[in-house]
Amino acid sequence: MSLATTTRRALTPPVPPPLAPGAAPAPGYEVLAHLDRTGWLDVYDAWSAERDCRCVVKVLRPDRRDEPRLAGRLVREGLWLQRFTHPHLVRAYETFASPEPVVVLETLTGETLSHLIDRLPRRASAGDVAVLGLQLCSALHYLHGQGLLHLDLKPANVVVECGHAKVLDLSVARPPGTAPAGGGTFGHMAPEQARGGVLSAAADVWGIGVTLYELATGELPFDLGDTLDGTTDGTTGGSAPYWYPQLEGPAAPVSAYRRLPAALAAAVDGCLRPDPADRPSLSELSAALDATLLRRRRDTPGAA
Repeated sequence: MSLATTTRRALTPPVPPPLAPGAAPAPGYEVLAHLDRTGWLDVYDAWSAERDCRCVVKVLRPDRRDEPRLAGRLVREGLWLQRFTHPHLVRAYETFASPEPVVVLETLTGETLSHLIDRLPRRASAGDVAVLGLQLCSALHYLHGQGLLHLDLKPANVVVECGHAKVLDLSVARPPGTAPAGGGTFGHMAPEQARGGVLSAAADVWGIGVTLYELATGELPFDLGDTLDGTTDGTTGGSAPYWYPQLEGPAAPVSAYRRLPAALAAAVDGCLRPDPADRPSLSELSAALDATLLRRRRDTPGAA
């Protein structure tokens, strides 16, 4: 470790602790427990007095509260999720812009897809992969109709309960068009996100492909090496890696790790084509996944 690095760490003030149980992050809400701390957010299990139920509260970390860009990003996400209504998108109950930005979300009782992938002893069935894919296509079709790209679809941003999926986190969402390089999660972003430029619905098709690939195989389609798989909005600069494996060549075919029905494997592989123009549209992907399910029902007596 260099002397400069050691000096910077010594001069960096410690991050204040999260709010304690019983604290009020916003009027009418009481902290029950601290759930998570990210690079810029604290997430709490909280109680809503008005609704007489638990909820999830997102606030800026104490050391990031003086950053207007982050405050605007959180408030923007909350207002979007309050306005949007879709069975496969998390709902927001309320958004506070001042005195501190706070977003209140519904509590989801399932677990993230990333936890399921790590926990289950066997890989998901082809039918489960196709069903999840259809639900993700539905959520993103709705978002695109609202003029937004999600741009950070990954197993950690999908909660599943009894086969029903909900997509989380619109913190890096933006309208289609030109975007800076590196906006999204390192190992999951589309090549055009990594290099920067014009983004379209094809970037979210890539996100679906990577998510289904992980669900089916337990692996990412690219070797990340020792690079941390972190998330950035593409505007912070220093935290984004300069090397992206998805820019080095095509993804490994899903058949390298798992035998799937040919049509399903082709659909997942098609989502991960380097050129956005070569990927299927959401409607084409939905049709391919639906055909996989119909074929499964036809070929398996008694299948639902």
